[in-house]
Amino acid sequence: MSYKVFVINPGSTSTKLAYFEDDNKLFETNVFHDAPELLKYPTVNEQLPYRKKVIIDFLKTNGIDLTGIDAIVGRGGASYSLPGGVYEINDKLIEDTRDAKGGVEHPANLGVQLAKELQQEYGGRIFMVDSPKTDEFTDIARVTGIDGIYRTSNLHALNLKGTIHMHCKRNGVRYEDGCYIVCHIDGGMSVSAHDHGRMVDGNNNAGGDGPFTPTRTGSIAVADVINYMDGKDPREVRKICTRTGGFVSHFGTSNSDVVHELVEKGDPKAVRIWNAMIYNICKQIGSMAVVLNGKVDGIICGGGLLRFEDLRQQIIDQCGWIAPVSFYPGEVEHEAMAAGAIRVLTGEENAKTYTGKPVWNGFDD
Repeated sequence: MSYKVFVINPGSTSTKLAYFEDDNKLFETNVFHDAPELLKYPTVNEQLPYRKKVIIDFLKTNGIDLTGIDAIVGRGGASYSLPGGVYEINDKLIEDTRDAKGGVEHPANLGVQLAKELQQEYGGRIFMVDSPKTDEFTDIARVTGIDGIYRTSNLHALNLKGTIHMHCKRNGVRYEDGCYIVCHIDGGMSVSAHDHGRMVDGNNNAGGDGPFTPTRTGSIAVADVINYMDGKDPREVRKICTRTGGFVSHFGTSNSDVVHELVEKGDPKAVRIWNAMIYNICKQIGSMAVVLNGKVDGIICGGGLLRFEDLRQQIIDQCGWIAPVSFYPGEVEHEAMAAGAIRVLTGEENAKTYTGKPVWNGFDD
């Protein structure tokens, strides 16, 4: 039996759409939203009717009929934290995401809402797959040296889980049966430890933790950050963590192709910074090997920066002794969303139910 799945992935300036029949992606597009049009809406939630109309108009213009669709998958947003997996979208999930219970007002919050809206038009089941609020950390991974400040799960969960599911399927093994280090290596970087189907630790990439990246600072000693802050606007310091750090700070650009071209020309600074970035990626991979007690079945890497052969080779050279290294260049968000829905439709996986209870809400003592 063939399954038809439609994927909705709302972003800040566009809504990405994809249509699958089983594993085959028949089309993928990026429907652009003009900034002046979006500015008409005071809040993200008020964009819902506009974005729905844009999607339906696009489908009609391109002769795409979703009647008889098996599943519609909406990108997850800022609900309360929850374990990873495929969730059947229910009213509680829509309500908590719409109300940004997870603390972030972002267009991704429209994903589950748009899935519900389109279900009312075309039918089918509606799902969310590996939400950005996925939290499967162990308790010990949350503790820091400051009472009341805890490490949080803030990773590229959809890409990470999608990449490892893809790897396991291609290699005829079950995700739940092994231990893996899974990396997303792009403008933001997530390096995570997966223990028998659970993402138990990883860097807080959105907070600047872990390797530095084209736009992010990476981990820096607190004392150095305090010294850097002296006389600066706190907003500037926040910005450098995730937007103006990394390559932007060193070269004034986040364009990795530009930086790598300098590397190829032998520019000393570019070579030093580029290799230091890879060094820090490898160091983070090593730390996740410790989390897994050295019992690692594979190091699985995805993301756009894997287009650079020297980066891939250095990861193999520095980390190949830990476990075999596999590369899946590019993003797999839409493939991951469709694959999750298909796993449920085929009975390979059971859909989970969102309850609105956070995974973790502090320690009792």
